[in-house]
Amino acid sequence: MKFVADLHLHSKYSRAVSGQMNLSNMSVWGKMKGINVLATSDFTHPFWFEQLKNELEDTGKGLYQLKTINSKQETEVYFLLSCEISSIYSQDGKSHRIHNLVLFPSLKSVEKFNGELRNRKVNVRSDGRPIVGISSRDLLEIALSADEKVLFIPAHIWTPWFSLFGSMSGFDSLEECFGDLADKIYAVETGLSSDPAMNWRVGNLDSRAIVSSSDAHSLEKIGREATVFEAEEVSYDSIYHAIVGISGRQVVRSSGNKKPDSPNTRIPDNPGSKIAFTIEFHPEEGKYHYTGHRDCDFSQSPEETKKNGDRCPVCSRPLTVGVMHRVEDLATREEDVERIDKNGVRWVKSKADRPPYVSLVPLAEIIAEVENSAIKTKKVFDQYQTLVNNLGSEFNVLLKADISEISKYAYPKVAEGIDKVRRGDIKIDPGYDGKFGEVKIWSTDSKTQAKESEVSDESQLNLFA
Repeated sequence: MKFVADLHLHSKYSRAVSGQMNLSNMSVWGKMKGINVLATSDFTHPFWFEQLKNELEDTGKGLYQLKTINSKQETEVYFLLSCEISSIYSQDGKSHRIHNLVLFPSLKSVEKFNGELRNRKVNVRSDGRPIVGISSRDLLEIALSADEKVLFIPAHIWTPWFSLFGSMSGFDSLEECFGDLADKIYAVETGLSSDPAMNWRVGNLDSRAIVSSSDAHSLEKIGREATVFEAEEVSYDSIYHAIVGISGRQVVRSSGNKKPDSPNTRIPDNPGSKIAFTIEFHPEEGKYHYTGHRDCDFSQSPEETKKNGDRCPVCSRPLTVGVMHRVEDLATREEDVERIDKNGVRWVKSKADRPPYVSLVPLAEIIAEVENSAIKTKKVFDQYQTLVNNLGSEFNVLLKADISEISKYAYPKVAEGIDKVRRGDIKIDPGYDGKFGEVKIWSTDSKTQAKESEVSDESQLNLFA
């Protein structure tokens, strides 16, 4: 069986996060999105941890469910205990700012871990994503002492300011960051500004799983990226073994590498549990994809940076080096992928037998472009809810539902937009220096014509009355 997990999001106790991010609302939106396992997030915060203990009950499988679930009901959304921690510290004369995800299978393990942080005078009340002066390596050691089955995952690993490989404060390898415990890092998170294909180019990541998560700060952003697992049951062990099963192997690659890889050896994945695929943001839509300077409205590709340098031509200040440029710096090979159309959906597959992925545009964004409207409007949400209520979930609408069925519950242009997104027939102005990229499914003229046509279609309008 396959199940969808979003392993990174935040509660209302983190800064710049919606006050609506509580467990019951997360569960409702998880169901609408088509997600089976959601991160609880922020378990170090004492108020949130009390809510986790009071509102969740152990399923006996390393996951939790809301206590309000009737014993006769089938749980639709499980919770996995998680937290993101910001480590700010100096190492070898350089300042580093690294964000890491910590996932545990039990409240007992979390309680032990939280206690260790308090013993080190960490201010866990200040933010759901606490800031610690503990190195990533030492934080991992603390997590392992709380539970040897912890999953410790470097978060959004290419973000310039706060990540493992960040151009402003990161490292050039896992070994530099984690030292003698590097072999305990079984996975890394892509982040919104990179996709698996970009990460596959880096030899240092060959023996690590690539996972994707939303890092959502509001309900509607849940599931904008996710990881799909295939296992016999929905459990922490299934997730753990799917991730750990990839660790330690060297993937087989075709020729054409920029630099030689490690020897082609394989160890078998854990039987019956694996990562089936990931669901991705288009990395160009991420807010650090290109190199640039937001204040001067300037950005450039890695090729342009090599030609023109890394200073802003407008103000002469240093540009924020983007994810795409940073990947080029650390890459050991050229891109080596296949793009395969299956049932009208464009999939990207590694020639080295890594889990494939699909890049999507969130359903609300598609509807908003048709409506020429902001995403957070009633008319967009009404159409979104109509599609989800009738066709199962957002992921089902975006990936599986027949286009003719979608047309029964939405404007024809919405169905056309979903079809274009499935095929990758879109344009994106890449994001840079903290500014999100802009997706364009249609040109402005065609979008305006579509809207005028649909306003006159009374039969369609009645669907949303």
